[in-house]
Amino acid sequence: MHLRGVVLPGDEVRDLWVRDGVVTFERVADAETLCDSGWIVPGLVDAHCHVGIRYGGGHEDREGAIAQAEIERDAGALLLRDAGSPIDTHYLDERADLPRIIRAGRHIARPKRYIRELGVELDDERDLPQIVAEQARYGDGWVKIVGDWIDRSVGDLRPLWSEAVLKAAIDAAHANGARVTAHVFGEDALPGLIGAGIDCLEHGTGLTDDTIAMMVEHGTALVPTLVNIDTFPEIADSASKFSTYAAHMRDLHRRVRSTVAAAHDAGVPIYAGTDAGGSIRHGRIADEIAALTAAGLSPHDALGAASWSARAWLRRPTITESAPADFVVYDEDPRTTPTALTNPRHVVLRGRVVATGPVTDHR
Repeated sequence: MHLRGVVLPGDEVRDLWVRDGVVTFERVADAETLCDSGWIVPGLVDAHCHVGIRYGGGHEDREGAIAQAEIERDAGALLLRDAGSPIDTHYLDERADLPRIIRAGRHIARPKRYIRELGVELDDERDLPQIVAEQARYGDGWVKIVGDWIDRSVGDLRPLWSEAVLKAAIDAAHANGARVTAHVFGEDALPGLIGAGIDCLEHGTGLTDDTIAMMVEHGTALVPTLVNIDTFPEIADSASKFSTYAAHMRDLHRRVRSTVAAAHDAGVPIYAGTDAGGSIRHGRIADEIAALTAAGLSPHDALGAASWSARAWLRRPTITESAPADFVVYDEDPRTTPTALTNPRHVVLRGRVVATGPVTDHR
């Protein structure tokens, strides 16, 4: 096929062709023109997604996981970093019409310190390095640990791991070729996680000027999942018997946009993730891009956080010669017309048009 349009992140109109599922900028004879105008964006990335966790909670079945992946694809999200799933979704890799998935294995937590039945629970924290190494070998280059959660004995967020164990566990992941990310809401777990060499933080609502500076020093990335953070008031309402925790969650929600803005201004790499699965519907990457823009990222940077920048971070190609033909075509510039993101003209995956026309609103 042949396409002509503005190829982002650049601003010039270019011609590109697709042959045998890959991109080329050399003319292909007799190619059918898919579009002769528009904006061509490297396939969107949801960098915090849970294919396999049912909306409302619990494990998804095979058909449900396929449906989740289809919803993401139709929204233009063609690369998913699955930040923890209780089921094995490798069978999705057999489907050429579904997004590519980068898996982090299962969440790793302590008993009664995370959502039941989703993660691997360790009675003894000294087992963390061994389990991290196992999950590193099971996943696709990432491991996910739970950095903090409510401790009901004290009625507020508390870290799950000692700093020495964290350092040994992250070192074990790196030795097995994997990067490590951590779920973390509050302030107290952050210095230990960052100091131990964590590669990424999920949510990061408790960041302060000091821990932001640590992230910059260590090169730690942030995936703030802003559409999920908007559920914090509801979480607080449901935890009224833990008044300190509820007040803490409301405060984290109140200041999250300024927290993300401060991290961005300091130079922390920020990427888009929705936390889809569980309490968030799939297919909401456009909402997360809009939320990042509202938090202070430029429209160009916010879109890049869900496309070309995220792909580079995840070591996946963009629209370059001989790269897999994974991209989304829009009628309007999605940087200046954010609503365009909800209405892709064409979604092309592995060189095939897999979706065309408006996207159904799944919220």
